[in-house]
Amino acid sequence: QVHLVESGGGSVQTGGSLRLSCAPLGSTFSGQGIGWYRRAPGKEREIVAAISPGGNINYAASVKGRFTISKDRAKNTAYLQMNDLRDDDTAVYYCQAFKAGLGPHPSDFDDWGQGTRVTVSE
Repeated sequence: QVHLVESGGGSVQTGGSLRLSCAPLGSTFSGQGIGWYRRAPGKEREIVAAISPGGNINYAASVKGRFTISKDRAKNTAYLQMNDLRDDDTAVYYCQAFKAGLGPHPSDFDDWGQGTRVTVSE
């Protein structure tokens, strides 16, 4: 399992934007898909967006049209651009790399990084 470091979180007002970054430690994303996940207070971890090894993209219904997932192969970094943020986007966001499919279920991963916290408020 590739170990990843998330960054870019912060506190924003409703309607604001943030861009999260995800980079591997001592490795590359080469040939792998990337998934962004989040855990909101009091809720189970859920998938937010994923880009498959082949480049297919999938979004959770709650973020479709507001969030954009991308991968920069040259920078070996993945991103989650989040626009029009809402209160219910408040969560700790995590990224994971995977070898097949279109975004594994969170239970498929044993190890999680520290994530990056996003807080959205009025």
